Amino acid sequence: MSEQDPQLLDGAIAPAANTRLLGHEQAQEFLARSYRTGKSHHAILIEGPEGIGKATLAFRFANYVLSNPEPGLAPVEIPDPDPTTPISRQILSGASHNLLHLTRPVDDKTGKVKSAITVDEVRRAGHFFSQTSGTGNRRIVVIDPADDLNRNAANAILKILEEPPRGAMFLVLSHAPGKLLPTIRSRCQTLKLSPLGDAELKQALSMLGQRLDGGQTEETVLSLAKGSVARALKLMNYGGLDIMAAFDEVVRSEGPSARRAMHRLADVLSGKDSEVIFTFFLEHLTEYLAEQARTAALDGQLPLAEKRARMVSEIGEKITISTAYNLDKKQTLLSILEAARAA
Repeated sequence: MSEQDPQLLDGAIAPAANTRLLGHEQAQEFLARSYRTGKSHHAILIEGPEGIGKATLAFRFANYVLSNPEPGLAPVEIPDPDPTTPISRQILSGASHNLLHLTRPVDDKTGKVKSAITVDEVRRAGHFFSQTSGTGNRRIVVIDPADDLNRNAANAILKILEEPPRGAMFLVLSHAPGKLLPTIRSRCQTLKLSPLGDAELKQALSMLGQRLDGGQTEETVLSLAKGSVARALKLMNYGGLDIMAAFDEVVRSEGPSARRAMHRLADVLSGKDSEVIFTFFLEHLTEYLAEQARTAALDGQLPLAEKRARMVSEIGEKITISTAYNLDKKQTLLSILEAARAA
């Protein structure tokens, strides 16, 4: 992870600093048209899989709005941000009086990123809106992602969305909108983004200096990345391909071989600074169980399908309890892997 931004993947560009956006042309056209006609909703829910450009689009649109305070005079298309302008420099440095980025904060005691966006962060939004804008521009809050809001924070955001301050605009990002409070979703205008195509994904990786040189590895990465730059970076730079292969070995092995494979994988996932790959593994495990449940349902084995589907929430509960009570991470992982094998 980046030392400057502990949530930024190695090899990635911070969305606020990214001047290029691949794909999502229709979404950009919609945002520009809505703004120019003065019909922009005060809260836009930008949803889609992680790592496809939602945050980059949000900062790009925010730059466009703040650079063009008169909607009717704004360009027909959202241009690439000019990093040399005062507005761009302020956004990049986090010093803009008209843009607030809400994301999971860093714990001052541990130096690690907290597991949720807290109500204290949302209170920053209240203070932000209470300040007088020196320019008279819109005041924009990017919630990145809203999936990370804890219950108190979500309720606090909801109160602001219900009675938004004058000139307020919320760009609410979500990887899994089904996890959001229905009342938050109902206060937003939804803008759905699709995963990148293979050509766009290869171009995005090339722009980041991550080159795919053809062959089986390229095909594997493009297939498993599912149109997500973030997922591709995890596969290429964080050992994601090895983790998936190790999990396959756990599932396929029997007897003592399976036990050894489980311990090897648990050792890697519970190691120091393993948060990124640990999260990647949980996502892969969830996809695996969902596919297993789907297969069972198609075969008419409904009780088995229900059991496998239920395991997803049970694993989430185990992780939550393990984190809350600081339980042995390896033992928790071994329990999860045993359950996955039994599925």
